[in-house]
Amino acid sequence: MESDNSDNEMDNARADEDAEGLQEDGENENPDSDAEDDDSEKEDAAQDKQDDADSIEKEPPPVIDRATQTHHFPLREKGCQIEPPQCYTFAATANHWKFEHAYKSYRKKQSDQGKPKAKEPVKDIDTVLKKGYNANRVAKIAKTIERMLHQNTFDDLAQDFKYYEDAADEFRGQEGTLLPLWKFHYNKSKRLAVTALCWNKKYNDLFGVGMGSDDFSKQGNGILIFYTLKNSTFPEYIFPTASSVLCLDIHPQKSYLVAVGLYDGYVAVYNLRKKGTDPVYKSTPETGKHTDPVWEVRWQADDMANNPTFCSISADGRVVSWTLVKNELAYRDIIRLPADGVFAKGPEDAETISNVRGTSFDFHKEIDNFFLVGTEEGKIHMCSKMYSSQFLETFEAHTMPVDTIKWNTYHPKVFISCSSDWTIKVWDYTINTPMLTFDLGSAVANVAWAPYSSTVFAAVSIDGKVTVYDLGINKYDPICQQQVVAKKIKLTSIEFNPEEPLIIVGDDRSYVTSLKLSPNLRKGPKGEKGQEMPKGPEAELAKMEKLLSSLREQDQNN
Repeated sequence: MESDNSDNEMDNARADEDAEGLQEDGENENPDSDAEDDDSEKEDAAQDKQDDADSIEKEPPPVIDRATQTHHFPLREKGCQIEPPQCYTFAATANHWKFEHAYKSYRKKQSDQGKPKAKEPVKDIDTVLKKGYNANRVAKIAKTIERMLHQNTFDDLAQDFKYYEDAADEFRGQEGTLLPLWKFHYNKSKRLAVTALCWNKKYNDLFGVGMGSDDFSKQGNGILIFYTLKNSTFPEYIFPTASSVLCLDIHPQKSYLVAVGLYDGYVAVYNLRKKGTDPVYKSTPETGKHTDPVWEVRWQADDMANNPTFCSISADGRVVSWTLVKNELAYRDIIRLPADGVFAKGPEDAETISNVRGTSFDFHKEIDNFFLVGTEEGKIHMCSKMYSSQFLETFEAHTMPVDTIKWNTYHPKVFISCSSDWTIKVWDYTINTPMLTFDLGSAVANVAWAPYSSTVFAAVSIDGKVTVYDLGINKYDPICQQQVVAKKIKLTSIEFNPEEPLIIVGDDRSYVTSLKLSPNLRKGPKGEKGQEMPKGPEAELAKMEKLLSSLREQDQNN
């Protein structure tokens, strides 16, 4: 049995070996069939790719937006610009009591948070003003309300000032009129006269008024007042003085500085920004005080150290330059006016030589060193700061004291003067004789050139009349002469507003009257048909030069 089983197992093994051999022989006998299968697979893959390509070509191309082609770079940095925060440098010494004080304050603040706040008692207006509780704010509000009430009360005058033009000028030819507007008066200055007027160059609605008396027998206290066109009922600033105010001048750039000349020989400078009524600078006998009344003051250009400077002329015959230093008013004598024309050679001679009384002066608009001086004798001297021992020229101008001298606003050679001898004279400083002379039939108190024309000027006389001339229209007769106050009242001062067609005049009853110029008084000469007259400083200069040349030709023909 065992032999039979072993034989069967051997037979089965041989059969398996034979089957495996036959299978290997079959694989070796058909190699071409395998290669053919591989080629068919490659052809199927190529056919699939071709079908995909054909399907892609048959489909429409997709729409491409322009924006999709723009490259968006990633934002790497983003900044913003703001004002830098305020920085403070703090330094302190820390000790035990400071820590204790801070701790107690913090504890008190924490405990007070839950308590109800006590109501403050209602305070009346007197208590508020006495303690200074928002006094500045209350005063500002009160001033605004006062101006509103004034505008409502005098609305007709405000409308006339802005819009009214006298239509009757078309039928008057070349003549014009003056329209009275506001009147300014301060109750505490009833017995004083208006001695000086000056407009503020920066604020065209503000002007200063000097009050006092130029009569030596009626001397007393004076007052410096500032009014605004926005409120004619009460002054903006009030500065009482121990002596009469005879002259004043407001600084053209620093409009808060006001120089004042007094009858007792003192000069003072007031600062409108500071509280109080006392001047910030005042001359003393030790610092060159005048010994006689100061008749005129004028601001000059600042010195090399940018210190404000002004000049003054007095009846003691001295022209003095004053400089505002930190704590004092420094002075320097520019020139002394000798009575006989002989100048002193030294300090010793200056005490023995008598001086002539100066009454007015004015500095050249372009050359700071040149200035004119009017005297009580009626003469006009041309002087220079560079020469203190001689006059450049002397004009035999008037037979009575020269009250006012003014350089022309546009022409550098022309100036005007007026006197109590009833005359006004127009001069060319290159000629010793006046170019034009006007007789007003009464003492002329003041004269002023118009800021808008080189040929227009106005004057006031003691008979209460305002006279306006335009030399470009009429060289001999005024284009306006109007009575603005009663005949018993004397006019003392006149000033043109630097921007508006307005003049102000002062009288000896402490009143200041504002007057508006009609169109004929400010339009100038007419040109030929179809031609416009040129405007500007050069045109005004040419207009005055044409007038002077015509006057010279007349003198030569005569």
